Amino acid sequence: MGKTKVYLLDGGSLVLDGFHVFWNRGPAGEIRFPCFSVLVDHPDGRFLFDTGYDRNHVERVLPFEKPLQSAGQTLTAQLALIGLRASDIDAIINSHFHFDHCGGNKLFPRAKTICHRDELRAARGPEPFERLGYSDLSFAPGFPSPFPAPPAEATEEAPEETPAPLELPAMLENGPAGRAFELVSGDAEIVAGLFLLETPGHTAGHCSLMVELADRPPILFTADACYSAKNLEMMCISGFHRDPAKDVRSMARLKSLAAEHSAELIFSHDPESYAQYLKAPAFYS
Repeated sequence: MGKTKVYLLDGGSLVLDGFHVFWNRGPAGEIRFPCFSVLVDHPDGRFLFDTGYDRNHVERVLPFEKPLQSAGQTLTAQLALIGLRASDIDAIINSHFHFDHCGGNKLFPRAKTICHRDELRAARGPEPFERLGYSDLSFAPGFPSPFPAPPAEATEEAPEETPAPLELPAMLENGPAGRAFELVSGDAEIVAGLFLLETPGHTAGHCSLMVELADRPPILFTADACYSAKNLEMMCISGFHRDPAKDVRSMARLKSLAAEHSAELIFSHDPESYAQYLKAPAFYS
């Protein structure tokens, strides 16, 4: 049986103000931070943890985040670096459904999507202050987008439609527009040595991912429960969150899990740490 390999797929970068990256701490000013996806090439399948952002969507809806993404940083180009195509991916695992973590899901229509049950529910009907975060719902074509494309002609404004209740058993089997979803609650071992871990707060159903490897300590991908090593050092969450108290507790949980399992933490949006990480076609194993 082959060894598990982990590849970091460079997806470009975005910009946020320092008071959003370090909530109520700052300092202010633009911080350009990386976005990436994680390919876990496991003996039982190929799993993609998050899929980055769609540049066209960001330029239309969130241009103030100043996306920089070259042709070589698209998800398909990054997969090609290691000789793979979209059809080679068995499953997408989403930490959460903010636009910079699910923008490439639509590239993998044959892959099932694994996520926390609460996250799919939150994406279906986000709170008003979460609408920008959940602005790219292309992963689920059956969901009404908070930011649809402008109409060709002006029409009389209609009252906002209240989303219908989400039928989770049906979603589990079929998903919106036929997409297959596998919903988890609590911590879950997806396959041997691949653990999806509850770290809510940034969003209702946010999860982090830990991967056990044969020749080195485990890797614990924080996703947006902790943007950077500096956030963890200061115990300072980001400005985008559903529940700040839960977010702080999740950050503490990540620190505890890393110590318990002697795991290396890899942060989601850390410019300084990212420079030291191995990027595809190099890998961890």
